[in-house]
Amino acid sequence: MKAVEPPFLFNADPDAAGGPCEARLALEFTDDQGVTRLTGRRHFGPLRVQKALYPEHPSVCHAVVIHPPGGVVGGDRLRIDVDIGARANALITTPGAAKWYKANGHVSRQQISLRIGAGAALEWLPQETIFFNRADVKLDHHVELAADACYIGAEILCFGRTASGETFDCGRIAQHTSIRRDGRLLWWEQGVLTGEGEAMHSALALDGCTVCATLIAVGAGDRPHPAELIARLRGLQTEHLAAADPGAKTGVTQIKSLLTARYLGHSSAAARAWISACWQQIRPALLARPAIVPRIWHT
Repeated sequence: MKAVEPPFLFNADPDAAGGPCEARLALEFTDDQGVTRLTGRRHFGPLRVQKALYPEHPSVCHAVVIHPPGGVVGGDRLRIDVDIGARANALITTPGAAKWYKANGHVSRQQISLRIGAGAALEWLPQETIFFNRADVKLDHHVELAADACYIGAEILCFGRTASGETFDCGRIAQHTSIRRDGRLLWWEQGVLTGEGEAMHSALALDGCTVCATLIAVGAGDRPHPAELIARLRGLQTEHLAAADPGAKTGVTQIKSLLTARYLGHSSAAARAWISACWQQIRPALLARPAIVPRIWHT
């Protein structure tokens, strides 16, 4: 897969006093005779990646994406493009929670585009996202897979700073996610949540919960995931949530080669533990390598 210059579309001036901040990051990973190297790294504004890390094997490159301001205010725009070349393997995470502050009359945006080449694999595993009250956020997340590429992606969304007694009763979160293989649509999900809307309390949406999490795993080709893996994942609720968040709900669904695991509850720590536990079961089954937990998750 050749390097693609990302079509950055934002025109905001990040240096304008009081204006919105624009940040872009483009990464390219390439297989070099069995070693995955971070061969392309372009950035603009406050988005960076730390040096390439190899905590488990030279064939798997770990990268930590950092956003130095520590939070996103109204009108800020972030864009991340990742290109995983043929046979390369990468795991990308973040050092801590992403924070989206109140809108101040402006919409904040994040666009993520992930391209995964032939025989390659990407694990996209950021830590949780916290939406402050009165945030107005638009999130777009798109994945393009080659015929035999693999993908594991996760997100944990927290509505309001419940530890500080803040609820999310005013604001707007719009989200659009798609996954395609060779141009064929595998997954399409979109929705809009408003703090004052019925969906925050409807049994068909958040059901009054403040934290939701999703993990999606796509194997090579159209092979379904093993039945024993699905059974193990469905058994994780009792083991990992009984004490931390006993009222939480979880579910695991398989659609051909695509598997989804969902969490709905009130604890970001419980959501993180459950998603991590799911990943530790899925990774060996999907990628044939042990689940080496990134050190940054423990700091």
